[in-house]
Amino acid sequence: MERELIVKHRRIDANIWLKVAAISGAAALGLGTYGFHIFKPQNPAFKEVWQTASLYHLVHTAALLAAPITKNSHVFGGLLTAGILAFSGTCYIVALLEDRKYAALAPFGGFAFIAAWASLLF
Repeated sequence: MERELIVKHRRIDANIWLKVAAISGAAALGLGTYGFHIFKPQNPAFKEVWQTASLYHLVHTAALLAAPITKNSHVFGGLLTAGILAFSGTCYIVALLEDRKYAALAPFGGFAFIAAWASLLF
């Protein structure tokens, strides 16, 4: 009986990543739509930065949907979320402000993405 409760509790906890994915997915679609239809930077190179942010945001949000079924759901989900915030978030800011001096966190976000995928090996 106690083991059933622990397993059920872990499953409920792991399902938090579905809610995170829902919020992130809505944000990814909203930001992607903004970037495609409204965002008009003076330097067109920043449009590409926005598109990269949007692509990585959406792809890794989709991956978050698998977090509840992974062995280490909180490691996988946490690293993906950190990657989305650090990589995509930084790229959105860089593009919006048209200033690359804010790009310092992006490599940490990329590393978080790599670590999330690698965590599936364990």
